[in-house]
Amino acid sequence: MLHELILAKADNFLNLKIIDEDFYTLLFRLSVNIFFMTIIIRYLYYPITKRKDYLFTYYIIGLVTFFLCFGLKKLDIDTGMGLGLFAIFGIIRYRTDTVEIKEMTYLFLIIGISVVNSLASYQISVSEMGLINVTVVAITYGLEYLWLVKHETRKTIIYERIDLIKPEHYEEMKADLEKRTGLSINRFDVGKINFLDDTALVRIYYWGDEQALSDYHVEQ
Repeated sequence: MLHELILAKADNFLNLKIIDEDFYTLLFRLSVNIFFMTIIIRYLYYPITKRKDYLFTYYIIGLVTFFLCFGLKKLDIDTGMGLGLFAIFGIIRYRTDTVEIKEMTYLFLIIGISVVNSLASYQISVSEMGLINVTVVAITYGLEYLWLVKHETRKTIIYERIDLIKPEHYEEMKADLEKRTGLSINRFDVGKINFLDDTALVRIYYWGDEQALSDYHVEQ
């Protein structure tokens, strides 16, 4: 009795609810969201890329997206919902290095399931929400581990032997690149050529799964 009285006075004093029925809905949806995010991020994405920096990014953005959408939906602010989602997508690049297309796809995937899990209403049953999450995980797993078994990785390097960039010297240049990098190269493209210092930007492509070399690179 005393406990209920204290809570009632606290509610009146702060003009805030200590807890309501949506609190348990939040806990359930949050648990579902973290569960499926962990499958995608930790067990589908990370074993292939080994990028710990993106693990941090995906978890934080996924959770913030979830809480933002849940809060806006609870307030029933349609305009604010739209502006909030646009703001989320607007910070993806962080105004720094360009995000790789695969990392961008996983980021969009994480944001997407977070939005679905946070906005599921009474018109969407728990089984339907579960089907959406399971389908996304299953398709991602199938593409990563069953269908697209080999992952072609690319790396941009600065190459100084511009006498070999002519099309007729393709095989000779490829052999030289393989000798220097120690990689078995599938193909390569010649990009920007600088005749002032006799260098060219060359992008090489190789199977990353079969050769132990990081695929980290900075776009130039």
